[in-house]
Amino acid sequence: MIFVSLHNIFYLVLFTLAPVFELRWSIPLGLWSKPVELPFVGAVSGFGMPLFEVLPIVVITNILLGIFLYFALDFLVRLFTRVQYIKVLYERIVARTQRKAKPFVEKYGVIGLAIFIGIPLPGSGVWTGALAAFLLGVRFRDFAIACVIGVLIATAIVTAVTLGLLNGF
Repeated sequence: MIFVSLHNIFYLVLFTLAPVFELRWSIPLGLWSKPVELPFVGAVSGFGMPLFEVLPIVVITNILLGIFLYFALDFLVRLFTRVQYIKVLYERIVARTQRKAKPFVEKYGVIGLAIFIGIPLPGSGVWTGALAAFLLGVRFRDFAIACVIGVLIATAIVTAVTLGLLNGF
């Protein structure tokens, strides 16, 4: 039983670290017992873990991911943009990120970045929020605050949807 639980925790952390999934997919994967249809992966059997196990794992993992990315992006960008294909892809992502995030950050500051991170839609989240902070020159302290608030917003929304608490909307 402990082995299965550690196995599930390991996969939950991996899914939370993945740029496409983050906690938007790892919360349903952790909570549901039924198969979860994941983009690029297909149906994955849910882990059926209790809420009090899933939420701390995905929240802490997502926040730590954001902090790591904030500090690692400069190095990673310089390293990977040496490859022409990656450079072109990166330039597209930069243009989209600046177009989406800059208005939020300029108008609302830290709270705008937190909302951008917290909106559980494709193209937002910790990965894109860290990239936006990097591109817009947001101070670490401000990013850290936005990251924590944004992750908590996303967690609340995704958990409510996963548990069916927003079915009336």
